[in-house]
Amino acid sequence: MPELRRTPLYDRHVAAGAKLVPFAGWEMPVQYAGIREEHEAVRGRAGVFDVSHMGEIETQGPQAFELLQRLLSNDLEKLQVGGAQYSVLCREDGGVLDDLFTYRLAPDHYVTVTNAANHEK
Repeated sequence: MPELRRTPLYDRHVAAGAKLVPFAGWEMPVQYAGIREEHEAVRGRAGVFDVSHMGEIETQGPQAFELLQRLLSNDLEKLQVGGAQYSVLCREDGGVLDDLFTYRLAPDHYVTVTNAANHEK
């Protein structure tokens, strides 16, 4: 079995008492103090999610908009420069391959964040 990769925040997760589990080739925190306590903390204050294990796909150039408009489920026309949009990437039969966030950095420059389990695909 290959060794699990660790994010740059791994040591902080350990120091905070995280229960770590394998996820898509990474050693990731799943819980710290308990579900109820963590739920209430996020609802009442704030939460942090380590996204450094997730994939990033950069799309840029004069046809970047047209490509992403065809591939993603939401209307990219609504995405302003500096904004982000949640959408899904579907198979030809309409089933979902992955849910994604796409950031528009410039008129013809985007970064799409994929789930770690699907990044290599």
